[in-house]
Amino acid sequence: MIQKVMVLFQKYREMILYLVFGGLTTLVNIFSYFVLTDLGHIDYLVSTAIAWVLSVLFAYFTNRVWVFQSTASGAGALFKEMGSFFACRLFSGAVDLGIMFLCVSILGWPDKLIKILANVLVIILNYLFSKLFIFKKGKGAEQ
Repeated sequence: MIQKVMVLFQKYREMILYLVFGGLTTLVNIFSYFVLTDLGHIDYLVSTAIAWVLSVLFAYFTNRVWVFQSTASGAGALFKEMGSFFACRLFSGAVDLGIMFLCVSILGWPDKLIKILANVLVIILNYLFSKLFIFKKGKGAEQ
């Protein structure tokens, strides 16, 4: 039984780890947002932006080291990788802010519920960006 589980884990390792660390990243985002809005009494859009920064920093290091096991080395390759990561996360962060603004400010829906739902879309977008553009395998020595 354990051997079968290990075989399945190895087969789906990247996706499993992405879900685990994506979930943790989402928790960092949501927890930060809740603390900033509820305890800090900070505006929901400002809180969303701060929570985004904290979660992106957490996500970059966990994705680079454990999920996609990046082998990029050298200043140029690392800056390119990090730049691509942050640019894609900036896009998904803008999607998050846009959803929050539309649903909370315009439609008047509850901010906490919308924050959680928006993160589902953000996780999907971020996985696709990371898998297809940022940490893609097979770049050889250039990576």
